[in-house]
Amino acid sequence: MNLISLLDVLEDELEKGTNVPFASKALIDKEKCLDIIKDIRLSLPEEIKQAEWVKKEQHRILMEAQKEAEAITKETEQRIKALVEESEITKNAYQQSREIVETAQENAKEIRLGAKEYADAILEEVEQYLAEQLEIMRSNRQELNVKKR
Repeated sequence: MNLISLLDVLEDELEKGTNVPFASKALIDKEKCLDIIKDIRLSLPEEIKQAEWVKKEQHRILMEAQKEAEAITKETEQRIKALVEESEITKNAYQQSREIVETAQENAKEIRLGAKEYADAILEEVEQYLAEQLEIMRSNRQELNVKKR
């Protein structure tokens, strides 16, 4: 079954529920509804699964960039300590360490921005797809409602 059909089945099941007197609640077949929801999850478009993967991948890339920046910073500090003995070498070392740290920070920033842009693009595609599916679902429901009359 496709996603729209599953949602229709779930909607039918909820509408078939027995109304509770003096309340806006209904008794439904919980197991059947949970089975339908499970089927809906299995029928979700690949784009949603990809978006989840992108989110995890973005987090992994950000953590990796952070570790790389920390490793470069630690390496820079060690280099600075080794060069402290001579003033001219020390001046050069400080300059070089600042450049390395700035470069590492720029690289980490570029990686983060690239990952965010990629994730945003995938999420935009998923959003458009879901908007189209929602519009189709609304149209189908309207057709059903017109045919009921």
